Formats: sequence, structure tokens, C-alpha cells
Amino acid sequence: MQVILSLQPADEIWGNNALLTFSNNQAVVHLKSISDSVSVQKAARKLSNQGIKTPKLIGEGWSLENCWAFYQGFYSAKNQSQICFPTLIESDKEDLEKRIKCGDFVRKIINLPSTIITPQALAKCAADFITNIALQYQSKSAVSFQIISGQELEQQNYQGIWNVGKGSVNDAAMLQLDFNPTQDQNAPVFACLVGKGITFDSGGYSIKPSDSMSTMRTDMGGAALLTGALAMAIASGLTKRVKLFLCCAENMVSNNAMKLGDIITYSNGVTAEVLNTDAEGRLVLADGLIEADKQNPQFIIDCATLTGAAKVAVGNDYHSVLSMDNQLVSELFKAAEQCREPFWRLPFEEFHRSQISSSFADIGNVGSVPVGAGASTATAFLSYFVENYAQNWLHIDCSATYRKSACDLWGAGATGLGVQTLAQLLLTKSQ
Repeated sequence: MQVILSLQPADEIWGNNALLTFSNNQAVVHLKSISDSVSVQKAARKLSNQGIKTPKLIGEGWSLENCWAFYQGFYSAKNQSQICFPTLIESDKEDLEKRIKCGDFVRKIINLPSTIITPQALAKCAADFITNIALQYQSKSAVSFQIISGQELEQQNYQGIWNVGKGSVNDAAMLQLDFNPTQDQNAPVFACLVGKGITFDSGGYSIKPSDSMSTMRTDMGGAALLTGALAMAIASGLTKRVKLFLCCAENMVSNNAMKLGDIITYSNGVTAEVLNTDAEGRLVLADGLIEADKQNPQFIIDCATLTGAAKVAVGNDYHSVLSMDNQLVSELFKAAEQCREPFWRLPFEEFHRSQISSSFADIGNVGSVPVGAGASTATAFLSYFVENYAQNWLHIDCSATYRKSACDLWGAGATGLGVQTLAQLLLTKSQ
């Protein structure tokens, strides 16, 4: 079916302010402005819902952003359709291809079941994808990595990942990836990225109800998002050294699983009492943040589908941003505005660090006040593993990575939102 953009309103027979009309083998998208990409995405979602298999975008107005909006709206987890895009200038064509390649990696890996994307599989898929992107776009092997898994995690003192993952038959894993285009082993590290990769979250002994558990194969959304973002930045010409740490595990119930009241002693000396086994994401991220901090990067970003509190605050519509570094937050929001992706700032202040107290350890893994700000106290927990937590550290509670049900813009499943923004932030700050 041919799809045309029009600035003419639809005939009244189609209803008031109709977005889509049809004639023979053509669908017409009626826009009030040719830059109204949101309406383009809505129209694409409608066409996808109607079972259109091979849309062909023709006529005027199909800019890069409108093509990308159509792709995002038309995409679905089960849709095997092929969009025929119009002829774009070469730079726009290349940009669109990169967005699709990196965005699709994020969407597909989040949507896959946990029987396929185990912790080790997630680490390996991420490493392979970034390696291949570097080879394709930079024509040299700039990537090295190691995957630490199973008993090696305990032996190398990655206690958070080890304790969360030890209850599963699928070994936990930590990916340590080094993108170093200079190929100088002594080159300074520009940025470190730390992702939560919980490939299935039962809640552990603080077990989730079935309805909440049904989508918990997606609890590795932060790891997937950072992988796609780093790949996008590399494909777009990133020239600075970046290290990626993915903290991957399954949170399961078994005779080996961590229990409430367990105390984890981290390699930086901080002790944490497990007060809720369903607050496991922060336990694994702590190991990644300690390792990232050792690299002395210019800045650290971590991404995680960390709290229900963030989702209550912003829904599936925004990624939540928490940081004390106003300049870094400002740079992120500037990148988000350029990329037309939704981020929203939530509070993180010094007093939140006193709201995770424990009677038996330095900190507890959940808030200790009767009515606490869950996303903020989760960030406070993480701050104990970044030495200079008030500067050059950004925590993203990425609620917008996945939608349990479809809406007028998105199909059910992973969205890929945030890939462009984080890639743009890396590129902008590296200049």
C-alpha cells in the first residue's frame, strides 16, 4: 500500500479531523504540519493494526524524522513486514539505517524470552553486536571484552551480581567491554556506562505477583539500552574511549537464592542488608559502578529498569533522570530535545542517602522511612558506590523501554527509546 502525506484536511465523510483516509491502494495521512512526526507515528500504528504488510512511502514530506516516526509506529514484535522508504539524501539514509539497526537490536533482545536471553547470552549478544558495529563503521577492531561468570564472580569479589544470581541454574555474568578507538592501552577513559541486566526477575523470596512477573524478562532493559546507545555512537563516529559494564543475572527462588537479612560486603567496603530480594537491580549495579569508578572517567551513566516508583511517577512515557550534577542533566536534556525523546527529572538530594539505613549494615537495599521516594532512595543506594556521586554521575531509571500493552503510538513490547539521546550525549561531550 502506498502512503502519502497531505496537508489537506480529510473529507467530512471520514469523520472530524480524520488522520487517515483510503483510496484504492493508497493511504493518505492528513497532517496539520509537515513536521508533525507524532501524527505520522500514530498513522503508522493504525496501519500496522490493520494488517498492512508492505507500506510504500511516496510523495513529498518524507523527511528523515517522518520516515523514522513511521518506522517506530509501524514496528511490532510479531510484524514481519517490510517498509519501502523513499529516496533520501545519502546522509539521511545512513542515519535512518543506523537508527533502525541499533534500535532493532534493543527492541528484539528485550522482547525475547528469558529462556533464550540468559545472563551469559545477554553479555555475549551485547559484546558481539558492539564488536560488529565497530568493525562495520570504523573499519578496525577497536573493541575488547571479557565476560566473568558463575563462580568467578564470587572469586573476583563481584558480590552483588553473585548473590543475586546464585539462586538460578543460569550463571550470572558481568560484561566488561572496552571500546578504545585509539588502541592505546594508556588512553584515558572518556565515559563509563553501567547497565542492569536482570534477564528474569521473579522477585526472589520477596516474590512478585503473577501479573507483575509476566513481563520480567524485560528487566534487562537498561543493559540493552546502553548497548544500543554505545553502538549508535560508534556508528556515528565516536572517537573517545568508552567502557561498558553489564551486570547480568536471574533473580530466582531456590535453596541457593539470597534471603532477606543477608548482608553483602562489596569490594569498596560498603555493607548492604538485603531487606527486600525484589530490590535486586541496585545490588548488581553496585558492582558495575565500583568498577566504573575505578576507571576515572569524565562521567558515568547507569541505566536500569530499577523501580516501580519511577513508573508510577512518569508511566511508560518517560525515562526518569536522577543526578546532583545539574550541568550533566542539562546536557542530557539538550540531547533529548534534539532527538525528540522523552526524559523527565526526578529528585535526588543528599538527604535521600540517610533514608536507606540498616540496623545491621551500612545501608539497606530499600528505603527506611514510612513514605519514601522509591526512585530517589534507589539512587541513594547506588551513590554509595560512586566516590564523587555529586558530580559527573547520571542515573537513568528507564521506564520507557517497554510497554505491556499497545497505545496509539507504540505496539506492545520494547520501544528503543533513549538510544539516540544517549548516543548524542556521548558524541556531543566527546567533541
